[in-house]
Amino acid sequence: MDWLRRGLSRGSRNSKTPNIQTQSNSEVQQHLEESIYGITEELINHIKTFTLDTFKNFPLQDEVEGSYGEDTQSSSTKVRNELSQWQEKHAILVLSRVKEMSQLRYVLCPRHLKESQFWKIYFKLARSHVLEYELRDIQREKLKQMAVEDEKSSDNNPYEVEMAEANHENFIEPLPPS
Repeated sequence: MDWLRRGLSRGSRNSKTPNIQTQSNSEVQQHLEESIYGITEELINHIKTFTLDTFKNFPLQDEVEGSYGEDTQSSSTKVRNELSQWQEKHAILVLSRVKEMSQLRYVLCPRHLKESQFWKIYFKLARSHVLEYELRDIQREKLKQMAVEDEKSSDNNPYEVEMAEANHENFIEPLPPS
């Protein structure tokens, strides 16, 4: 089967027409990624309603709340310490897909808002649209972690079984009293 793929890839290199299957695969991959990270048409339409004033006038408290996007003590690495991995990937996809959001960020940061404030406001504004996707990701991560833990514990079982069998073979039953 590999020879077929190699032959097809050689053929596509020689021809001047783009490989349709590769294009459709990348489109499928992009669509899948967007669905995992909650990039829906509904969200995009919601984001397009944001204005400079939406962000400038948003009431931000400096309180430490366990809200959307955990705060960390290090502020030197901008967004990465402020956002979860899921939120960071979501933000990258939003910026690449919705030019209005990218333009807002360009105008607002850092002149009017810090990067961390911008994303904190964004995730509060978009919460109703993205929360279920983020929760699914948290659940998926917990399941992966549980599977890894199960795998680790099952790795010990063969040794335990061997030891139990060895102990059983070496065990000499006492003779009944005569």
